[in-house]
Amino acid sequence: MSSTEGYLAYVMDLLSEAEGITHRKMMGEYVLYCQGRVFGGVYDDRFLVKPTDAARRLLPDADVEAPYDGAKPMVVVNTEDRHRIAEVVAAMVPELPQPKQRKK
Repeated sequence: MSSTEGYLAYVMDLLSEAEGITHRKMMGEYVLYCQGRVFGGVYDDRFLVKPTDAARRLLPDADVEAPYDGAKPMVVVNTEDRHRIAEVVAAMVPELPQPKQRKK
């Protein structure tokens, strides 16, 4: 099942207090970026983030699920608190790898 644009709009609203958020549609799902770094995505109308130390520390009661068969598990965002979500994303960014430079 693919994610809906309506659910993406809901997630982007939840991320409204976080800075530098963008998204890209990939195979019916949406990959989420902060300052050019992948931090999560919208998969089957679920908001998931990478299981960084910060995400696990700041969302301690969150479930962990694979976004699709064969994928590494991710943390399910289980709050609608925009400030808390912005805090999680900001804490995650330093733990995420730099985007790979594309060859010209």
